[in-house]
Amino acid sequence: MRKVNNPFRGTPGYNCFGCSPDNPNGLHLHFIDEGEYLTAAWEPNPVFQGYHGVLHGGIQATLMDEIASWYVYAKLETAGVTSKMNVRYKQPVYVNKGSLLLKAKLHERRRNLVDIDVVLLDSDQKICATAMVQYFTFPEKVARERMYYPGPESFFSE
Repeated sequence: MRKVNNPFRGTPGYNCFGCSPDNPNGLHLHFIDEGEYLTAAWEPNPVFQGYHGVLHGGIQATLMDEIASWYVYAKLETAGVTSKMNVRYKQPVYVNKGSLLLKAKLHERRRNLVDIDVVLLDSDQKICATAMVQYFTFPEKVARERMYYPGPESFFSE
């Protein structure tokens, strides 16, 4: 298990809603490499609710898309863009019942397309939502030139 560094922090113009620690309205996600999985714990805030006391479905989708993108950065060692995403909401996610856990793992890789399985679990470890997120990935050289990808060495301290 190892912490994933955020090499974008301090970069001019970096204000990602999902992962920037400096975006006052953002989700402030950070990630852990756990071998096959990339994980993130997140504490819901009532400002992100839709229906009374329930985390907005769009925020759930954003959380799952964000961890998939970081899977591409840290585990597949490149950058990409979301091509398609299929979300399945299984049960409500309450904003006042503790931390959530996101887990992402590679499902399939075909040339420049990757499918990433993501699950969102509540504090009781019940699966609340799942997603298959497809990313169009770039060769590392293109990712560095056009997508601000800092290189795989930037994501881990060891």
